[in-house]
Amino acid sequence: MRFFALAAVLVLAGCAAPAPGPTATSSPGQTRAAFYGDSYTLGTGASDPSLRWSSIICAERGWAEFNPSVNGLGFVNNRGAYGDGDEPSQVIAADPDILFITMGLNDNFSYARAAEKIKAQITDDFTRLKAALPDARIIVVEPFWYTDERPASVEVIIGWVEDAAAAIGADYIPGASHWIEGHPEWMASDGLHPNDEGYAHMAVEMDSALEKLGL
Repeated sequence: MRFFALAAVLVLAGCAAPAPGPTATSSPGQTRAAFYGDSYTLGTGASDPSLRWSSIICAERGWAEFNPSVNGLGFVNNRGAYGDGDEPSQVIAADPDILFITMGLNDNFSYARAAEKIKAQITDDFTRLKAALPDARIIVVEPFWYTDERPASVEVIIGWVEDAAAAIGADYIPGASHWIEGHPEWMASDGLHPNDEGYAHMAVEMDSALEKLGL
């Protein structure tokens, strides 16, 4: 199947996204937004980091962006650390006013061997982030997806993420796994990540979802 043929490539992909350092300097009183995500939040495939969806929505709202997202990262997949030094510890240290969690896509590539570990780690990460950032507004986004073909694991992981978001009282944005569905022209030359047009569309979708949340 095409899904499995591309799995290893997607996990290891580091193409085309010139990623800046994750730290953003905020002005007094400026809202700080942090992002716990993978390549779809890092902006891999965009011609410039300013054109990824996270940077677009932050620029529109005047937020300071902290985005340490990592290519191929999942709650379990391609994760080399749990605790100090991992991505959750980085967003905790940033002490954001708003935290976006946009994880889960890459865990589909580990699902066959690590389903229960993925489910448990979603809960562990969400609980840890809520405890460490009690005053932050946490926004959990339905895990992104990148092909019209959807293995059964996609819906399972989406369900786990949604349940974990509810358990910590986070806002939840549904439907994101379909945002670039059916539009091959929105994909970069690698066929795996959005291009500038794809990220622009994701920003439009995210903007609409955030307006419904009052942001």
